[in-house]
Amino acid sequence: MAGDDVTAATDPPAADPVLEPSRHRTFIKSIVGGGATAVEELVGRKVVVGGWVKTGREQGKGTFAFLELNDGSCLANLQVIVDAEVYPLSQLVATGTCVLVEGVLKKPPEGTKQNVELKVEQVLEVGPVDPSKYPLPKTRLTLEFLREFVHFRARTNTISAVERIRDELAYATHTFFRQNGFRYVHTPIITTSDCEGAGEMFQVTTLFSDAEKVEKELKQNPPPSESEIEAARLHIREKGEAVAHLKSSKASKEQISASVSELTKAKESVAKLEERFNMKPGIPQKDGKIDYARDFFGRQAFLTVSGQLQVETYACALGNVYTFGPTFRAEHSHTSRHLAEFWMVEPEIAFANLELTGNSF
Repeated sequence: MAGDDVTAATDPPAADPVLEPSRHRTFIKSIVGGGATAVEELVGRKVVVGGWVKTGREQGKGTFAFLELNDGSCLANLQVIVDAEVYPLSQLVATGTCVLVEGVLKKPPEGTKQNVELKVEQVLEVGPVDPSKYPLPKTRLTLEFLREFVHFRARTNTISAVERIRDELAYATHTFFRQNGFRYVHTPIITTSDCEGAGEMFQVTTLFSDAEKVEKELKQNPPPSESEIEAARLHIREKGEAVAHLKSSKASKEQISASVSELTKAKESVAKLEERFNMKPGIPQKDGKIDYARDFFGRQAFLTVSGQLQVETYACALGNVYTFGPTFRAEHSHTSRHLAEFWMVEPEIAFANLELTGNSF
């Protein structure tokens, strides 16, 4: 359950104009986002909250536990208090545990950092975590370390903040162009053109995987020898002569049909033998060069370095257009100034002019 959507096992609460509902639960951002001034409106409200435990600790000699819960709606956590009478605390406090709880919002005691907290009345769902195997500790983690756990890294503040920023930037980009009369055009990610020689390109090919399949096939089923091929062809001739003899002797239709069927099967068998005989290991070549005619697209293909070439043609039909999508560079430079993949905005305007001001020259 740690990665699955969960729904409450109870009826959905009544519509609340203050809190933002989502599939029978309330976003944490609508609880903690109002700050101290909104606490009075929240206190006493019953809500269903779902999320993942950032930190958890048992208190009062195991009589209750504090959970810092985050549901991804914002960076902030919601403090959740669970009594041992409500649910076994040992199954809730481990970092990474997924929980869906129902409770009442209350104002915490004076002197605490929280403006509001949740007193749990019922634990609806739990996705347990083995603390000994969960890879994300409470300490600060390096980006290199997170590369080893891609499926969990979005739960860290750094990666989740980056994704929120990207989302806002993408939304702002589309909003700007929409408000200024541009059309969003999707340009190919796989292309056969090198747009203006913009950079080294990643090649897209099936030749290597096809070569591996051929090598594996030949290893499991070695190709037939020339003598086997010749013997099979001789068998076809004999079957053909048998069909001709039956026809000349005016044999029955059943006899002729049976003989023709045997001839057809013999031809199919020879075709398969010849196909295996002609299979060659390695990358297919022609005139000493790689034969891209045998590739998936019938020619060389690459990941795009720019959508400009295609979007220019749309500008000559739709007017003001732009493309916003992934582009790729294959330069062998591993620095902060070079990226193998990035998203780029490329606008094109039909009938464009430069408006010169009095200070221009």
